Amino acid sequence: IVNFVMKNKMAIWLLTFIITAAGLYSSTQMKLETMPDITIPIVSVTTVLPGATPDQVATDVSEPLEKAVSGIAGVSSVSSTSFQNASSLQIEFDYGTDMDNAESEVVDALANVSLPETAMDPDVGRISINAFPVLAISVSDNEASLEELTGKVVDSLIPGIEAIDGVSSATASGQQIEEINLTFDKEKMASLNLDEETVKAIVKGSDLSMPLGLFQFGDEEQSVVVDGKVTTVEDLKNLLIPVMPAADGLPSQGEMPSAGEMDSEAIPGEQSAELPTVTLGEIATIELTGKAESISRTNGEEAIALQIIKTQQANTVDVVNAVNEHVEQFEKENKGVSISTTLDQGEPIEDSVNTMLSKALFGALFAVLIIMLFLRNFRSTIIAIVSIPMSLLIAIIFLNMMDITLNMMTLGAMTVAIGRVIDDSIVVVENIFRRMNLSTEKLRGMALVRAATLQMFKPILSSTLVTVAVFLPIGLVGGMVGEMFMPFALTMGFALLASLVVAVTIVPMLAHSLFKKQIYSNENKTEKPKDEKGKIATFYQNVLKWTLNHKLITAAISIALLVGSLFLVPVVGVSFLPDEEQKMLIVTYTPEPGETLDAVNENVKDAESYLMDLKDVETIQVSVGGENPMSPGASNGALMFVTFDSDTEEFADVSDNTILELEKLATNGEWKLQDFGMGGSNELSYYVYGNSIDDIEPVISDIEKVLNDGTDLEDVNISLAQTYKEYTLVADQEKLTQFGLTTAQIGMELNPMKQQEVLTKITNGNETIDVHITAEEKEHKTIDELLEVKVQSPFGMEVPISEFVEVKEGTTSDTVSRRDGKIFASVSATITAKDVAGVSSDIKSEIDELSIPSNVEINTAGVSADIDEAFTQLGIAMLAAIAIVYLILVVTFGGGLAPLAILFSLPFTVIGALVALLIAGETISVSTLLGVLMLIGIVVTNAIVLIDRV
Repeated sequence: IVNFVMKNKMAIWLLTFIITAAGLYSSTQMKLETMPDITIPIVSVTTVLPGATPDQVATDVSEPLEKAVSGIAGVSSVSSTSFQNASSLQIEFDYGTDMDNAESEVVDALANVSLPETAMDPDVGRISINAFPVLAISVSDNEASLEELTGKVVDSLIPGIEAIDGVSSATASGQQIEEINLTFDKEKMASLNLDEETVKAIVKGSDLSMPLGLFQFGDEEQSVVVDGKVTTVEDLKNLLIPVMPAADGLPSQGEMPSAGEMDSEAIPGEQSAELPTVTLGEIATIELTGKAESISRTNGEEAIALQIIKTQQANTVDVVNAVNEHVEQFEKENKGVSISTTLDQGEPIEDSVNTMLSKALFGALFAVLIIMLFLRNFRSTIIAIVSIPMSLLIAIIFLNMMDITLNMMTLGAMTVAIGRVIDDSIVVVENIFRRMNLSTEKLRGMALVRAATLQMFKPILSSTLVTVAVFLPIGLVGGMVGEMFMPFALTMGFALLASLVVAVTIVPMLAHSLFKKQIYSNENKTEKPKDEKGKIATFYQNVLKWTLNHKLITAAISIALLVGSLFLVPVVGVSFLPDEEQKMLIVTYTPEPGETLDAVNENVKDAESYLMDLKDVETIQVSVGGENPMSPGASNGALMFVTFDSDTEEFADVSDNTILELEKLATNGEWKLQDFGMGGSNELSYYVYGNSIDDIEPVISDIEKVLNDGTDLEDVNISLAQTYKEYTLVADQEKLTQFGLTTAQIGMELNPMKQQEVLTKITNGNETIDVHITAEEKEHKTIDELLEVKVQSPFGMEVPISEFVEVKEGTTSDTVSRRDGKIFASVSATITAKDVAGVSSDIKSEIDELSIPSNVEINTAGVSADIDEAFTQLGIAMLAAIAIVYLILVVTFGGGLAPLAILFSLPFTVIGALVALLIAGETISVSTLLGVLMLIGIVVTNAIVLIDRV
């Protein structure tokens, strides 16, 4: 290789320029993300069952679905939560499962499950980091009504955003939805002998567009279409309804054809011409109404909230910037419209990229200064630092080819790699420079450069391979930790291998070009007398002499320092991932069972006014009612995005105080902070499993007491469901039969969640509006009032429901949670101390002492489970790394003894690592362990060069 380089310098120059250009181009093509694109192996299934209690949902929906999916290959656990009206299923697969395949298998399995008639089709979806919005904005307008604002947002803003390249969807909440309500005048209809079913059938039958096919007219075929489409409100009002006098053999209302028959068969031809008619507008009130689907406010003002989700392949930063540009333009064009950003995932990514780049430049600058300090030669410094950009650009080319994004992990690896990629080049340059200045050196020119490079080839090859090999086991680490750190390992690997290639190709080529004068002349060559050394070398020589003459004392001091440093572990503390500093709170309000939407809205207004008075709060975006990412199925809950000033100090304390103050408000529901950061939430959780709620309740109370008594813990929470009062109406089948009724008819009559029937659709401008039949809204203050509701019997009588049913009182849960076929609940608390692992193990030993019934099981979850899994995996990776390092060293040195001496330097790295963490106030976390893993490679590098020289 070195011979080829020396003979083809021009080719190497060209290759250098080509690689530089390719690397720079690749860097512009890479996507920017916060974290690597992690495949979360979870499929979620949401099924809505209107009007059902959580217990009913659990029995009729969740359990059958659980059984259907639990047998799918690769499923590690199935858990379900049954809410009022909805079931949410989480199917967890093993990491490494093909999730496209898994999702289609879930769909196939659910196709065979029979669910209640009123249940909607299960909605199957994958949980993905990309499913969370990259941008959330809030649109308000002081000068316009909600209807006008909805028009602007729906007709102009949303289509414009969805047309942007990389946007998957833009969903709105709080907008006004228009519908036409049709209220029948029952007295007028009775006088004309008309009933609702007849009129509905005529409206549906009239509103039809039907192609009849091709007809032969003369020489050519032409298409014929029958079009009776009702397209406007006026058309609907003027729709003619035949009046049915009950006489002379004409059908009376009891014998009228059903809706289905009416669609296909018109009223008998002969009589229809003579029938008197009435317009729909004469027998019904038809009005266009607008209503807000859910309540949305920003800083106390009525607003429409928009959430933008990007496609899987799109670049977050590009999408966010493009949407922001479009939004600014929209704001300029629409006077009075005010748009504020409530969530922006693009800005933190840009900030972190810029921070990483500035850190990398600082790192490179320091590296250059230190090389200058030691080599004291400008040309040598230039040659050595070429390896930094070249190695990183080569790494970028390979990362781009593998479709890996520029994220915190890849950028972090590049920053760290700067210090290491220059090593090989320094060793080669220093050796060329040293030999070039020796008076005893016999070689000159190309031969000298070749010999000096080859002399260092073995140590730099083995030290680079060792450092690369250290990262191989990360590929073996399973789970989320493996997926998260794989890009880090690949970046380091590519950069280090590139630095080796640069050191044995570009470096000798540059040395030959820049040192031409010195290599070919014998001038200025000196052999320093043996005793004439620099001050640092003289000091080191004295230390070395002493240690070699006092081996036992040296070994004893080293071991004492190592053991002593281990006592720092509890002081430093252990956590999962270091906390992120994003100055934003996502707060949810879960109402107590039975709390109405109006009551929730009032409670949330109190919270809003408290938050607005806080000095660092910038925007508060609130959504009340409707669906939100925290609870599937429409609910009365609320979701708040609270953005703080980026300069807010001690933000962790601010967020803790905020949630405590919200809990003090006179509200009955539960306020909770949601944590979506990748930084470890320090939540300690225990899952308690049993066959029924009664089995697990006493155990949960015991665990709750342990957590409440524990120091360094706060916010103790139990997920045990709250209860509603429940009345069960037990139907008397005999009495029902006497009146010609069924249980289903009573249920349909009383069901408050009856799906509104869409009678037809009409167009208004470019909108399609649903036409609903408005039923009277009945409000019942007591159960007795509900029982007075009358049901129409087929025999023409109206009978109160109290005639057929007996009332039984009881209670029902507001949610039912199951996991792997068992009922479960969790008990959790937030750890306030830095030493997460220490607090976890103290609590665990107390919980282990509790007496647990045989049919109840306790599992650890939350941060302590994450730490156990991640640390175990990384521990195995480290052991594997040490084994691989030793193997490479044995191969390189051709024996086992020298490599053993090299490995002895490894344990002593712990001393410096723990002292540094103590000084910096950081904990031992997954990131720290990754640093230790890197140290295995870096520490042995120094030892290899030294032992090789000896």
